[in-house]
Amino acid sequence: MLSFKFSRELRLLTPREFDNVFQNPFRVASPLFTILCKANSSNNPRIGLTIAKKRVKLAVHRNRIKRCARDSFRLHQHKLPPVDMVLMVKGDISNTDNAELHQQLERLWSKILRQYNASQPKS
Repeated sequence: MLSFKFSRELRLLTPREFDNVFQNPFRVASPLFTILCKANSSNNPRIGLTIAKKRVKLAVHRNRIKRCARDSFRLHQHKLPPVDMVLMVKGDISNTDNAELHQQLERLWSKILRQYNASQPKS
């Protein structure tokens, strides 16, 4: 049975893990988000969230965006390839409703899967 938990193994935790993703990533983007991805050696995807105060001023809005991103990731984790991801916002998206955030993230998850499969060598 599939588990939809968001455990420590599914998160980027240290600055070194984030820095690793920033070095030669492949990038997927939507009007609201940019996600940097890099293949990892584990069997599951991992995500790190960076919501800058410069982009989204109020902590309550940053936390809501992070909650939506974690929830969407948690529900789609079994469809994603084994990559490390860093999610960033493009601008002030504090007034965007949760349904739109989830819709944008779903599109990005499918883009990540397509790009990852295209980059894998054919055997």
